[in-house]
Amino acid sequence: MAGLVSVLVAQSGAVNYQLITTITLPGGLAGFDISWVDPGSQKYYLTDRTATKGTGRIDVVDTQTNQFLYAIPTNKNEIGFTGTVASVKPGCSISGPNGVLAIPQLNQLYVGDGDSTVKVVDLAAKAVVAIIPTGGKCRADEEGFDPVDHIIMIANPNDVPPFVTFISTDTQSVLGHYVYQGRVGGLEQPVWNPLTRRFYMTVPATSTTVASVDVFNPTTYQMENSFPVSSCNPAGLAITPNQHLMTSCGVVLDARSGAVLATVSGPNTDQVWYNPGDNRFYFGGPGTGAVDADTNQIVATIPGASGHTLAVDPNNNHVFAPVSGAGIRVFSAQ
Repeated sequence: MAGLVSVLVAQSGAVNYQLITTITLPGGLAGFDISWVDPGSQKYYLTDRTATKGTGRIDVVDTQTNQFLYAIPTNKNEIGFTGTVASVKPGCSISGPNGVLAIPQLNQLYVGDGDSTVKVVDLAAKAVVAIIPTGGKCRADEEGFDPVDHIIMIANPNDVPPFVTFISTDTQSVLGHYVYQGRVGGLEQPVWNPLTRRFYMTVPATSTTVASVDVFNPTTYQMENSFPVSSCNPAGLAITPNQHLMTSCGVVLDARSGAVLATVSGPNTDQVWYNPGDNRFYFGGPGTGAVDADTNQIVATIPGASGHTLAVDPNNNHVFAPVSGAGIRVFSAQ
């Protein structure tokens, strides 16, 4: 492709992150999946599968005080999440909760659960108020939100074939599906692009296909484009205001053309988070660290933030990183 730019970048080591505190959770922290920060309310939400079937929950943390506030559900008599459940069919995970995102204008969370449903949490009531089946047999996972058309897009990565579901947040009903016919293999993170008004989703490689970032029209429920990512296998995805798509394996794409802009050496994780507060991407997992979103340079590693997910509050730039057996570790640049 004309104008293609591929840059291999190295760590500059310019920023030092310090552990501020570790937030302990009732009963400890065992299995978990994705987390999310709502900067307006300054709340951090973690999908906590716990260690036991039927006891999955959402942990809620105040990102100003670094204090655990409560878990949803607030008691065992309310609707909860599947928790950690052994798979009956190989490759078909039925544990949850999984993906989570906040919709501040509705004061709600949308959460993908292990029973192939999306559970809607009313944050005022601190309770699940709706259950939306996606029609699959395995877990409903990560999701993105289109605030223009009021549509959620969520992936069922472990069904055969895998598929995505489009859900109206106005009616809390399924609008349509897109099925990856003939595919055996997962789907990953959808994100919404406010400029193009399209969803973008990472699709890992299989034995017969290269990895890609696929582009979806939210109102026709159809894939309109597919950008190949041949040099790595992405999971998480984040987008910046200048239309850079950062994959969790370090490949940076132009969201309009799909051109590869850079390749950051090192990241290889599940979730990547863009923080507008300091204009950095953050990666969880073994290569946990921060990347300058303008230069695509690694500016720091964050020892001790070893979980596969993290999220950052742009108000104070604090990094919230759950770690099994420890809790939620909070880091700050010094």
